[in-house]
Amino acid sequence: MTTGSDPGETGWRPSARMAALAPVLVAVSGLAWVAVWLVIRHPDQMVLGNLGGSVVLLAATIACYRVSRGERTAGAVRGFWRLWSYSAAALFVSTIAAIVAAARGDSGMPLYEAAPTLVSLNLAMLAFRHVPLNQRSTFDWVRLVLDGAAVAVSGGVFFGYALLDEAAAGPPVAARATAAVVGVGCLLALVVFGKAAVSPQGRIDKGALTVLALTPMVGLAAVIVFLGGTPMGMMLLSVVGYPLVGLVMCGAALRQSLVDAGSVRRWERGSRRALADPLQYLAVTVVAALVITVSARDLDTRGRAVIVGAVLTAAILVARQLLTVRENTSALADIRRLALSDSLTGLPSRTAFGVALTERLQAGRSATVLMIDVDDFKLINDTLGPSAADQLLQQIGLRLHDICGPGEVAARLGGDEFAVLLAPDCTAEAERAAGRALQAVSEPVQAAEHQLMLHASIGIATAAPGESADEVLRNADIAMYAAKEGGKAGWVRYDPRMRQDMTEHARIAGELRDGIARGELRLLYQPVFDLRTERMHGAEALVRWHHPVRGPVSPAEFIPVAERSGLIVPLGAWVLREACTVLARWRAELPCGAIEAINVNVAVRQLREPDFAATVAAVLAEAGLAPGNLVLEVTESAVVDGPEVKQTLQQLHEMGVQLALDDFGTGQSSLSLLRAFPANVLKLDKSFVDGIAADADRGRHAIAAAVAQLADNLGLKAVAEGIEARDQLIRLRDMGFPYGQGFLMAKPMPADDCMALMAAESRIAAA
Repeated sequence: MTTGSDPGETGWRPSARMAALAPVLVAVSGLAWVAVWLVIRHPDQMVLGNLGGSVVLLAATIACYRVSRGERTAGAVRGFWRLWSYSAAALFVSTIAAIVAAARGDSGMPLYEAAPTLVSLNLAMLAFRHVPLNQRSTFDWVRLVLDGAAVAVSGGVFFGYALLDEAAAGPPVAARATAAVVGVGCLLALVVFGKAAVSPQGRIDKGALTVLALTPMVGLAAVIVFLGGTPMGMMLLSVVGYPLVGLVMCGAALRQSLVDAGSVRRWERGSRRALADPLQYLAVTVVAALVITVSARDLDTRGRAVIVGAVLTAAILVARQLLTVRENTSALADIRRLALSDSLTGLPSRTAFGVALTERLQAGRSATVLMIDVDDFKLINDTLGPSAADQLLQQIGLRLHDICGPGEVAARLGGDEFAVLLAPDCTAEAERAAGRALQAVSEPVQAAEHQLMLHASIGIATAAPGESADEVLRNADIAMYAAKEGGKAGWVRYDPRMRQDMTEHARIAGELRDGIARGELRLLYQPVFDLRTERMHGAEALVRWHHPVRGPVSPAEFIPVAERSGLIVPLGAWVLREACTVLARWRAELPCGAIEAINVNVAVRQLREPDFAATVAAVLAEAGLAPGNLVLEVTESAVVDGPEVKQTLQQLHEMGVQLALDDFGTGQSSLSLLRAFPANVLKLDKSFVDGIAADADRGRHAIAAAVAQLADNLGLKAVAEGIEARDQLIRLRDMGFPYGQGFLMAKPMPADDCMALMAAESRIAAA
């Protein structure tokens, strides 16, 4: 699923590339100038040394601002880099202040230099409001504040005692105090940077964040060197520290530009352990060392022993806690791996796929999803067993993974459902990608000792502006089911009208559920006639729904909804009970003139119910009917649904219930099907009856005649459906069809009218 590279879509124009590289080149040049100055420096030329930092930080300001204005940069990412450009600008002001301090002869870090530095640190930390630190509870936020407080307190103790108190010589106390505050700010920045760098929901490239994490480290090292009190250390803070920080900013901005342009892939993986964790343990160690130092100088031997013992006890407890944390970290890593990876195929799981899709959408990039479902997989699973089915899924997963190109993700969502997230630049070729996926699935698959040919239905959905990952997946799922309804083994692109159809189906399902409970449904009965005597032989029960507001609702509208929603089970149970009750009443009131059996349609969803045969037996017993008084009509597709349905049909046959193969000739009609299915009746579909009287349509004539002869040879009753003309009746009767039904003879009618028809025929026969 790769496409040709287009500089306007996937790469950079030469001018854009040079514009991104220019700040880095300027920063490197500025740092080179500083290195040269350190070699040839003169004590009275500090201004020239500080100029390098100003140049580098001006380049860093431009680099970060350029990323914030990128056309392909997402909104949140723009805000992040805009604040970093402000941070770099504040540091640029600090370098100007350092130049002024050098010109005036002020030693150390004066307040007018430290103030913009602290502003820069705060702006840098504020930028991370655009990098979500996971979904946090109140407890999590308290823990984050405590992490920062622990590091800040220990940093204050360290700088206040070990450096400010011990380094009597060197810069003035005010200068050292401001530098110490900057050092504590760098420590707090490390905590924030560390938390953001491991956030799985982060929108900023992890590689760029890792580079940026060097900025507070460089600043902290410069402050420590400065507080050492040596002239070299004070000089290195302003001359070397500032340009190093600026160079790091330029490098991070270049990395983000490369990612946004598609020249390099986002760095998605990294350590799940935040930088705040080791900082906490380092803080405890530093404070403990200071406690021991103070006690050794100011306490007697017993006091020192108590202090040392307390510190050692705390150290042992910390070590024990570290072991526990290590075990928990390992366990969490295993849990994360299990959550984000499918154990059967090794592909990313539904959760991992959702994360990848969400990140793509949050980055403002195009996202197209292929939802892939293997057709008739349940039949394969029931026939060959779960072990062979798992082998098939493994091979399908491997094939989908192999056809994925750069920037694409294949995942197993569950069961026999897979998904592929196409590369951002492949949206226009989604149909072609779906075709390749269909081809990959349809290649022969080896499972156990069987070689199978599989097919799949694919739904294609492209994210519209503002849609979430769940909405995109739902749209792809809707399109996939549309592909199944369209005949399977194909793909369908999502159309917003499909969701409207689903909403309509959901509304009908809700109203149908209420209608069943309120008794809004009724049965009509279409007689089945003996074509030789033209007398009523049987009747088929047909359900009708009269909506209290919309009036009559077509069965073609609510029956598919009932089957899809599962309401066909309670609806079918009501139809079965009502039809048997009516037949029992007919036979009681017309002992000699009533029909022998009633026909009831049964859906495959009902036949999958493990207790369906027992339910039929209970209904017959309740109505006082024999099993032979009931004819259950099933479609050809239901017969081949699986072993569960086959077992149910066999139970019904052994019970004595008659079984009719409905719409014969439209599905998977074959001699092997008739041999496997214990049928009593074959019902020729109306499509073969239409036009059968015309001699020009020899095909229908031949098929209808063959069905009649086949039924006669197998000892089955043959019924022709949809007879609407007298010449059709005559032709079917001449072919050998003994029974038929259709509007020519009688339309569906209420139970009382049907009984009146039987009574009239009985009186004529008696006369």
